[in-house]
Amino acid sequence: MIPYLKKGDKIAITCPAKKLPRPMDPAVKILQDWGLEVIIGETLNASYHQFAGDDDLRAKDMQRFVDDDSIKAIIAARGGYGTIRIIDDVDFSALVHYPKWVVGFSDITILHSHIHANYGLHTIHGQMPVNVPDASSASLTSLRKALFGDDVNYAFSSHTNNRSGIATAPVIGGNLSLLIAVLGSVSDMDYDGKILFLEDVGEYLYSVDRMLRTLKRAGKLNNLAGLIVGGFTELKDNDIPFGFTIADMVMEVVKDFDYPVCFDFPAGHIPNNHAIIFGRDMSLNVREREVTASYI
Repeated sequence: MIPYLKKGDKIAITCPAKKLPRPMDPAVKILQDWGLEVIIGETLNASYHQFAGDDDLRAKDMQRFVDDDSIKAIIAARGGYGTIRIIDDVDFSALVHYPKWVVGFSDITILHSHIHANYGLHTIHGQMPVNVPDASSASLTSLRKALFGDDVNYAFSSHTNNRSGIATAPVIGGNLSLLIAVLGSVSDMDYDGKILFLEDVGEYLYSVDRMLRTLKRAGKLNNLAGLIVGGFTELKDNDIPFGFTIADMVMEVVKDFDYPVCFDFPAGHIPNNHAIIFGRDMSLNVREREVTASYI
């Protein structure tokens, strides 16, 4: 069990992937307003090609905060690309003795999957400091609630027809491209009996179709308790249109299964990126156009 944060707790911001485009002052101010002491990693001011410092620096920055038992949460400043380059150079075993929250999304899916697969600890898929200027107040509130142990509940309408049903199970997942990237590795999770959340950004439609089919061929979709589809944004098409929507692709690959499937979940590369506590049991109730979800 990871202790929820309380005022006065010390948290760290590090950059395990792409370098920052600007200072993170607005995000630091918000975290301080929540009553937290914010420690800034060396990577926030580092630059090496497109990365926030070279692989060695980024791994050491993460290791420093993993090992420091005074740090109660580690927040990734941004995603981009690069976490997979350092994942095998960080020893996360200290989290067993000093569990702490790890927060982020997109490329940070590598951390979520690795920590869940190897240590069974909860992590938070949620807004990162680089996203704060564009983030909705509701999404930031959901992150604060998740970190401080307040109730996190969701109720929303889908623009696409869902597949109705009820499921109660741990929720896992993240960015589809990164889940594909860790397939068959030590960072790959067991999907059986879980509610799977998926999102992605900037991909070609045909590539999304290929990745969904890769998950199915790997057996990852066979025994889910439920499937949550979040934002699939800034998608690209070829000169000859692919012709299928995200909903078309998803429903095709899960047509042989009977678990609930919902679309338009408010999470992903969107301003309204609500926090999801990975690894924790979620009660999911999906109707044709309405969805409710809560943690138990």
